[in-house]
Amino acid sequence: MVIENTIPQLKSIFRHHKDGDSVRILFVCLGNICRSPAAEGVMKTVVASDPARNSWVIDSAGTGGYHVGELPDDRMRVHARRRGLELTHRCRKVSALDFDEFDLIIGMDASNLRNLKRLAPTVDDEKKIMPMSAFFSIATRYDYVPDPYYEGAEGFELVLDLLDDACLNLRDSIDEALGK
Repeated sequence: MVIENTIPQLKSIFRHHKDGDSVRILFVCLGNICRSPAAEGVMKTVVASDPARNSWVIDSAGTGGYHVGELPDDRMRVHARRRGLELTHRCRKVSALDFDEFDLIIGMDASNLRNLKRLAPTVDDEKKIMPMSAFFSIATRYDYVPDPYYEGAEGFELVLDLLDDACLNLRDSIDEALGK
């Protein structure tokens, strides 16, 4: 499903993109141990089904450097594994250099988005930032991806449900923006 209100911003982001260029996406949350590595894993699975998307670069990072070098949270890894996802990313902190490396930087909540905007080196770099919730199509009371860290199993399952939906819509919206 294409989320129509995202297409103008994505068209602007990818305006200089040529056939054969990699699509480069960075997912960002606070600690890079739950939401953003899960989004990375889900998105990698979504694009893996199409050989034309083999060149896509998908990564994740956190606005805080609390867990640099660690694997994602064990609970998120367990819940992801139940869905066939192996989260092997090593946590890292987002940096200003990421704005040169990535076309699109997706924040999980309002705090992440504010921190990313502060970190963006230029106004044009700020335009690369979008909320993950912009790609939600399922009915939900959330306008952000909630942090499951202090929640039980249902928090991790909710996050994975939201990310499954949003990543499919993100892929379709990027395809639409690229005219595919």
